[in-house]
Amino acid sequence: MFWKGVVIGFLAAVVLIVIGAYCYFGFGLAPVATASPSMPFEKFLANRALHAVIRKSADRPSPVDATEANLKSGATTYRHDCAVCHGLPGRPITEIAKGMFPKVPQLFEGKGVTDDPVGETFWKVENGIRLSGMPAFKGSLTEEEMWQVSLLLDRADKLPDRVREELNRKE
Repeated sequence: MFWKGVVIGFLAAVVLIVIGAYCYFGFGLAPVATASPSMPFEKFLANRALHAVIRKSADRPSPVDATEANLKSGATTYRHDCAVCHGLPGRPITEIAKGMFPKVPQLFEGKGVTDDPVGETFWKVENGIRLSGMPAFKGSLTEEEMWQVSLLLDRADKLPDRVREELNRKE
């Protein structure tokens, strides 16, 4: 008899949680504007899922060498496809990046992603990140271009002068 009450109580709690979640979203109580604060547990749950998936790809080595030519090609691709959100060295945050939620990491400020394994950065470039504004570039960039950008970001704190010049080149 005791276990029957526990099971019924557990099922009732689950039903109430599902109904509460439905009402929270269905009645428009969930924050959906980019200027709104995060939903309860949003960052925690999104980060848990993202890091669990990325952990599997982090050790993937780059098949592209980190030559100056490849880093320079990565800089060109970055400037065209990434800088509008992730910024350039010594430049202020763009208007587009200011309006995004979650806030976009400025990859040439602070440590950026230089402490992330290059395979992790490649995974993010290739697949994008749901609910963050980070698009997937698989199908838009070649695999070599994605590796070049990933290598550029891996070495962002120690780039040769010609690569920095390419990043800061005005069009």
